[in-house]
Amino acid sequence: MSPPALSVVIPAYNEEARLGPTLARVTAWLDARGGTWEVIVADDGSKDRTREIATADPRVRLVALPQNRGKGAAVRAGMVAATGDRVLFSDADLSTPIEELDKLAAELDRGADIAIGSRALASSDIKVRQHPMREMMGRTFNRIVRLLVLGGIKDTQCGFKLFTRAAAHELFGKATVDGFAFDVEVLWLAKDRYRIAEVPVVWRHVEESKVSPGIDAARMFADIVKLRLRHRRRG
Repeated sequence: MSPPALSVVIPAYNEEARLGPTLARVTAWLDARGGTWEVIVADDGSKDRTREIATADPRVRLVALPQNRGKGAAVRAGMVAATGDRVLFSDADLSTPIEELDKLAAELDRGADIAIGSRALASSDIKVRQHPMREMMGRTFNRIVRLLVLGGIKDTQCGFKLFTRAAAHELFGKATVDGFAFDVEVLWLAKDRYRIAEVPVVWRHVEESKVSPGIDAARMFADIVKLRLRHRRRG
């Protein structure tokens, strides 16, 4: 059987409240869009009914980690398992609507290997903003990333990124960061080998974020410092 044209990977951790509606919306839109596709829920050791909900639709494939390891680990497992010619990962809250996929796909049609949704470009459309403190922390993190690791990308953390299958399998096969800074590592690994397009998207803040402003921010910063040290050793 030929591989599907598209894989959609949705990382999930204790997402029983919103995963069902998310999967219904994603699969309905993919059906209407046409083409062959697969949806993979990458479960990060959930303790609620996330896995049960994920497998209620036989068209959805579950990739399950035996215990909670972090969003990066879940996304990595899903991306490596994906078989589509193109592989999207999308946050379970659909803060960037699935309908924005066509904007990213257009960049791959034009020759990019990776297209990343961005909230930081002039034409990005922010429908609902985060709390000012969280927004300030996000801008500070992005400045640190641009200074230390990725100078040319304005928003590394938007949870909506499309890869060719070759790029997805190579990059996530090499990635090691289990936490929320996994995006930075993957883009850092990609920057000298693949063409990356940053694409303005619609985005809205959704409550119940899994990011802890204190603990996770400190871990993300530590991961960035480790990446920078690794970059110096390679340079």
